[in-house]
Amino acid sequence: MSWQKGNQNRPPSKIRTNEELLSLEGFLEEHESKLALYEFLRGNVSFAADLIFGIKLFPFQHMAVKSMFETDYFLGVWSRGMSKSFSTGIYAALDALLNQGVEIGIISKSFRQSKMIFKKIEDIAAKPEAAFFKQCITKVSKGNDEWLMEIGRSRIRALPLGDGEKLRGFRFQRIIIDEFLLMPERIYNEVIVPFLSVVENPTQRQEVHGLESMLIEQGKMKEEDRFIWPNNKLIALSSASYKFEYLYKLYNQFDFLITQENKRDKASRCIMQFGYDCAPNQLYDQNLVNQAKATMSQSQFDREFGAVFTDDSSGYFKTSKMALCTVSEGDYPSVEVKGDAGAKYILAFDPSWSQTEGSDDFAIQILKIHDEEKKATVVHSYALSGTSLKHHIFYFKYCLDNFNIVQVVGDYNGGVQFIQACNESETFQSKDKKLKTIDVSFDNPEDYQSDLRKFKVEYNNSDDKIVYLRKPTSKWIRQANELLQANFEHRRIFFASRAIDEAYSKQRNKSIPIDKLKFLRTSDESKQSASAKMIDFIEHQSDMLDLTKNECALVQITTTAQGTQTFDLPPNLRRQTGPDKARKDSYSALVLGNWMAKIHFDSNDKGIEDAFETFTPMFIN
Repeated sequence: MSWQKGNQNRPPSKIRTNEELLSLEGFLEEHESKLALYEFLRGNVSFAADLIFGIKLFPFQHMAVKSMFETDYFLGVWSRGMSKSFSTGIYAALDALLNQGVEIGIISKSFRQSKMIFKKIEDIAAKPEAAFFKQCITKVSKGNDEWLMEIGRSRIRALPLGDGEKLRGFRFQRIIIDEFLLMPERIYNEVIVPFLSVVENPTQRQEVHGLESMLIEQGKMKEEDRFIWPNNKLIALSSASYKFEYLYKLYNQFDFLITQENKRDKASRCIMQFGYDCAPNQLYDQNLVNQAKATMSQSQFDREFGAVFTDDSSGYFKTSKMALCTVSEGDYPSVEVKGDAGAKYILAFDPSWSQTEGSDDFAIQILKIHDEEKKATVVHSYALSGTSLKHHIFYFKYCLDNFNIVQVVGDYNGGVQFIQACNESETFQSKDKKLKTIDVSFDNPEDYQSDLRKFKVEYNNSDDKIVYLRKPTSKWIRQANELLQANFEHRRIFFASRAIDEAYSKQRNKSIPIDKLKFLRTSDESKQSASAKMIDFIEHQSDMLDLTKNECALVQITTTAQGTQTFDLPPNLRRQTGPDKARKDSYSALVLGNWMAKIHFDSNDKGIEDAFETFTPMFIN
């Protein structure tokens, strides 16, 4: 670990040092003693945390909380499991206590993540050692889209990122962004930065500045004695990212402004980059670190635990290419929980029958079809393990009811039994729905045109004959993966953007059976209202698309001595077990969906003539 001081124009602190406080002698009046105690607690955050919360901070946590207090822009790039949320919760609670009237906003990629820091503060207050702090909390309210804690005149709010318009309605002096890696660049530049540029009391500042100028002219005050108003603060926390992502760009901006002399910029900044080896031995379970080293790729381990920014992924599908194929934040189409009227969709699924948490995911990908451009966009995704078949069937039926699914494609291995189970289930029979399969091989390239004509003849949307079950031969697997890679290269398949602003409000107002849907393996869904669960569901869709891209990035290609190519996870990841093991089922469903999109476009091409089987009677004498 190294320390670089930087070259910033930081104003001197108005808080007296410990040496200055020790020099105080004699009897102190009540006001002076209160002020001295405040300054001591403000300058000694570890003592304050111990006194108020009953928590003893590690040295690195003390450094982090202290830096959050002292700087205007704090960027923490920390290893996984290094108490980012806990340390930030300590800072937020202390700041709310010591700076009465401050407005603190906690924002993250999802409302669930925003609430994590909020819950850390609640957990701290619930301990017997934090009796002083608990008495200071005057109000706690938890709405569907806003959690609020009032500490005297200060307020801490946890908000969902999706509703950018809602964020614009607040004015915070402190903005805490957890998982900054997933913060959309547009939201940061158009919403967060304006927050930081608007001061709370411009009229009062102008009046004080005028009085100070008058005193300086009269010789009663010096220029350097002007009152220094505190700036708004940004605290951004994240693990490391790829170098082509926005976080690395911001990291370099911070680094330049810290290390290069810039007299025009009076803001103070701090970067704290902590790898796992900077943590005390008591904080990390060494077995966890050893397991991560054995089960993660070196690049992934460097980012997640080493806090190191890395180059592009080394898998068959490049992360940088998939990033270019991701729709920009705020652009159309975004993730959807219910399809647009008149739009066409393809549903691809990779089934899993096991109900153990360590099993493969049951994966679904829904692709929105753009016929004119012959492109497709993944707008909805589902991946769940350790759940009964009836939940998968209900989710499958929900997709069919709420998206205009024109074609369904699935893995033949397990797909036959799943479609049969769907047709025999009460969920389907109560709606008198029965899916039918199309029997065309698509195995021989020389027969492709005739297979397309047969496919077009058999296909019947009005009779629900829309299901094609693909047999995964080694030849087809190679061709389908090459097709997906080519479509990433030529940008013929896209991942939808995160739903924000108008798109977020539109999806949030959709009518779907949200109370009956299960989309998380472990959650407190039963305790949530339908509105709160809907917020989580919309944000969950963006997480699922990120999961799909991550799974694709892990896939590696190997070739046997006989020339057979396989596309799979690295050997060390395949050996993983348990509920959090690496999987590739969302990737498999994407491969199927992408291939079916080509079949859809090609079968609707004007060059494919309608085929009719006819019989001409003949008379033989």
